[in-house]
Amino acid sequence: MSALRTYPRFVTVEGGEGAGKTTVLHALREALSAGGDDVVCTREPGGTPLAELIRGLLLDPGHEPAAPDTELLLMFAARAQHVRMTILPALERGAWVVSDRFTDSSYAYQGGGRGIDPARIAALEAAHVGIAPAITLLLDLGVAQGRERARGRDAFPDRIEAEQDAFFERVRRAFLARAQAEPQRVHVIDATRPADVVAEDAVRALTAARGRA
Repeated sequence: MSALRTYPRFVTVEGGEGAGKTTVLHALREALSAGGDDVVCTREPGGTPLAELIRGLLLDPGHEPAAPDTELLLMFAARAQHVRMTILPALERGAWVVSDRFTDSSYAYQGGGRGIDPARIAALEAAHVGIAPAITLLLDLGVAQGRERARGRDAFPDRIEAEQDAFFERVRRAFLARAQAEPQRVHVIDATRPADVVAEDAVRALTAARGRA
């Protein structure tokens, strides 16, 4: 991470399927906006018109399956566009940026899930991303509970949501390994509880992290 520039007002929310990221993102935006701050909420893959097109290529089950390397490179193509067109301009004007997923998801999904060497992901991150969040909130819950929630929400799962449980177990382990390796940045939140309780904890974690910055 030493080659990456960390931005104090860059916050990311991570987690597996059904973890409740949408509710948390809304709560974080409300909490930051209440203080009069400019807040930009965005997502990955996506966040710009071009990156949203790449999102469709990645997630639409109607397309041919993407090879793991293809998936990884498309993720980073979308992320490079996202950083340069949305995230950096907002940070440079002093706004908070809260993103639904960022590079940790590539280490979890393409690294843990697909088995791609993390060193390859790190090389792409250094060459084409160059920035890191100061605060990452990882919403953690078991795969079975997360998938049950997702089934109740998504009648038509996307290509990644349709993966098998073993894939998501690897993803979860990779997320938790990231948290263990970077405890000052990554704050693990128990997402097994009701959504409003999880959101309150996320806001408290953000407030505490800001106080330590």
